[in-house]
Amino acid sequence: MEENEKTLLFEKMPIPKAIAKLAVPTILSSLVMVIYNLADTYFVGMLGDSVQNAAVTLAYPMLLAFNAVNNLFGVGTSSMMSRALGRKDYETVKRSSAFGFYCALCCGILFSLMCTVFKVPLLTALGADEVTWAATDGYMLWTVTCGAAPSILNVVMAYMVRSEGASLHASIGTMSGCLLNMILDPIFILPWGLNMGAAGAGAATFLSNCFACGYFFVLLYVKRKHTFVSVSPKKFGFQRFIVVGICAVGIPASIQNLLNVTGMTILNNFTSGYGADAVASMGIAQKINMVPFQIALGFSQGIMPLVSYTYASGNHKRMKDTVLFAIKLMLPAMIGVTVGYYIWAGDLIGLFMDHEAIIAYGTKFLRGLCLAQPLIYMDFLAVGVFQALGMGKNALIFAIMRKVILEIPALFILNYLYPLYGLAYAQPVAEFVLTIAAVVMLKRIFDKNQRNSLDTA
Repeated sequence: MEENEKTLLFEKMPIPKAIAKLAVPTILSSLVMVIYNLADTYFVGMLGDSVQNAAVTLAYPMLLAFNAVNNLFGVGTSSMMSRALGRKDYETVKRSSAFGFYCALCCGILFSLMCTVFKVPLLTALGADEVTWAATDGYMLWTVTCGAAPSILNVVMAYMVRSEGASLHASIGTMSGCLLNMILDPIFILPWGLNMGAAGAGAATFLSNCFACGYFFVLLYVKRKHTFVSVSPKKFGFQRFIVVGICAVGIPASIQNLLNVTGMTILNNFTSGYGADAVASMGIAQKINMVPFQIALGFSQGIMPLVSYTYASGNHKRMKDTVLFAIKLMLPAMIGVTVGYYIWAGDLIGLFMDHEAIIAYGTKFLRGLCLAQPLIYMDFLAVGVFQALGMGKNALIFAIMRKVILEIPALFILNYLYPLYGLAYAQPVAEFVLTIAAVVMLKRIFDKNQRNSLDTA
């Protein structure tokens, strides 16, 4: 992307239009990712076998664990690149992107090797038993052992491309892999195709991520003279200010996702004690709940480059107006989604498995989980602002509050007070407290920026 195009987007374009250009493609790609996750659940559900559905649910924390690397070298590198763009330091942009790319590649390979070597204790920790072991192992063979590196690179490269305002290309790359996954799912999963069950869903995911990575490599080659994103080995190095700048944002974001994996694993272990039907039901409810969840996440991540750029360039008023516009636009929408989910929870669960016990479980699970949606949007937005401004410490504090102090203890307490069904209410309880903290922190950031602007005027 040429310099004048960046200036127009980040500095001059009206905020609603700039947000639409950045956030809409990101939201669409997030939605497509959710849809392909739902497709896995839907087509595996067509087998009528709760064990196969339970396998996908039990393995899901490992796919979330990829986000630890994605956030370390995706969010961290993206924030570093956008802030460098705001300072018009284009050499740092190139070197930051090369550092993020090669570190993500190495971590993906290491992730795959470690999970393969320690497969037995890992499956046990995820909650697999003699009933679900084989199906969970088959799914993880493709998604983790074979698929860790392409899955991680797909997301990290999308972050890097998006950091300079090319959200559309980032989204096309991500969505192309997701669409291929949805096409391959029935072929690999169902009896009329390869009849691989849950393992087939994993194989489809692996191939689709490889395809998405291919798109980004082709894109960077075609646009090599018009982009500051670089994967050249010549630009890779360990310059201290780049490593510190990426890690200051990326490590807290990575820890946040590791804590999410821990919370998900604890939740699955609690649920698995009630049988495969309960596990499958919780998995379906979580996947349905991921639709608005990913919209909120996609929106907050989509506006990050604009927030980073305006902050680094000293245009604090534009930064504040961007965040306030995001709140006014999205918060009412998330409230509306919550009301709809609560009313039609049973119908939504029934779309994926026409099984009386699973619909009964899933309805109660979804009604609890959906209450967190408006609250979690404020949490995501605050954390996105922290990451955009390089305030990794604040993002880490929120992550620790969310999981260690609030949600994980709530899982134990609510499961004791309200066995099984109380698990779905742990997240809303945690997000209620974090929403209050998010509002306070955002106000403090705005007030501090205003004082700094007056001092330099």
